[in-house]
Amino acid sequence: MGIAKYEIFGTDGTWRVRHDGKAENEYATKEAAFEAVIAAASIALRQGHDVTVTAPSSQLRQGRPPSRDFRESEMASACSR
Repeated sequence: MGIAKYEIFGTDGTWRVRHDGKAENEYATKEAAFEAVIAAASIALRQGHDVTVTAPSSQLRQGRPPSRDFRESEMASACSR
């Protein structure tokens, strides 16, 4: 199977998720975008895809938000909690 990559980006009040080069939906909060990504990523994972989710942290460093990649093993452990 392929790789399903999801990237959360935006600013307060306007958050989007980039997947397959598109960012069609808009979310009011970063957390709402994250919840939508996890639902989609769960389906992709079940279908056998490798999954990567990237979301900016809440803290800015040197003018650029740092990111955290959640790999398949981290997703599985997070979903089983």
